[in-house]
Amino acid sequence: MIWMLPLTLCVFLIIRKLSFKIKTPLFNPLVISVIILIPVLLITQTSYTEYVNNVHIINDLLPYSVVALAYPLYELIPQIKARWKSIMIITFTASIASMVTGVCIVFWLGGDHEIAASVLPKSVTTAIAVTIADNQGGVPSIAALCVILVGTLGGIFGHQILNFFKIKTASARGLSIGAVSHAVGTARCIEVDYNEGAYSSLSLVLCGIMTSLTAPFLFPIMVFIFNWL
Repeated sequence: MIWMLPLTLCVFLIIRKLSFKIKTPLFNPLVISVIILIPVLLITQTSYTEYVNNVHIINDLLPYSVVALAYPLYELIPQIKARWKSIMIITFTASIASMVTGVCIVFWLGGDHEIAASVLPKSVTTAIAVTIADNQGGVPSIAALCVILVGTLGGIFGHQILNFFKIKTASARGLSIGAVSHAVGTARCIEVDYNEGAYSSLSLVLCGIMTSLTAPFLFPIMVFIFNWL
């Protein structure tokens, strides 16, 4: 069905244009577009598999869009060099905290090893998360869903939480949102403030690398501790 891709793009672009006028984080273009498209697929009796196959070009562009987020970093190289120690400590701490909190919540709610492994990489971009989850015995599709949910929640409520705690520094806001809300949160940061977006891009990349390196060692330790308890 050749109408699926044009319809998806038109819906998203229209909603995105409206979001600039409505100016509320609850009117998130990604969320609203999904809410609109789901009834359309149900009415036309289009399966999810069929839809994905017809709009796969959008998914294929995801890795390139993540790479493109690195461009703003070029303009902040002097600031990054001056603060690299703090940035490394912040992103490492955020990466570990994101994994630990997710796994702890799963086990405390009675989840098993498979669900815990799927939730483990919830705060990194999808391409990295599905690989980590699969390697640790999780379900890649569940991992992808967790990434989407976390990113969407961060994009909607992230700035409200930071405003509530009166955190106004662009570097702090960008690093915190990029660490837990990956590309979706970073896109929102770029819309709010260019410097925020640059720091969020940096945090997204560093947390993705750190999570990939530490997850194979951290997850078995957490599983052992919870089994022992």
